[in-house]
Amino acid sequence: MTEYLYEKDLRPLKYNVLAAPRQDRTVRAMAAVLGVRVQVLRRHLIERLDMSDMENMPARWEAAHAVQAGGGGHDALADALGRDLFVRKIAVFTPAEMETAYGKARALADGGTPLADAVEEGKKTLREVITP
Repeated sequence: MTEYLYEKDLRPLKYNVLAAPRQDRTVRAMAAVLGVRVQVLRRHLIERLDMSDMENMPARWEAAHAVQAGGGGHDALADALGRDLFVRKIAVFTPAEMETAYGKARALADGGTPLADAVEEGKKTLREVITP
């Protein structure tokens, strides 16, 4: 019987893509932003992304940071959580997962909690998605 490529387990190939120098730097930067271990984030990315997304991840990361550095009246809380970056640019989280984290952080920030504490609470919610 013929075995089709899409029926095979592609995790080792995906890991090889993530271990490439540019992708590795990007994964390490993302892990630092989210406050998770690199291997845990790699596992999450292998489950969520396809290989073409992984190959393009460094360029998307750099482009997103260039746009963010330009400023322009963005929501500081959304930028700190990476709402656009981690949902639209690099699909680390689903829109629903990010909205849950953003909603918690926004409620805290609107309630008088300092922005840094609200962001940390939002990132804690995102870490729970990555490390179930």
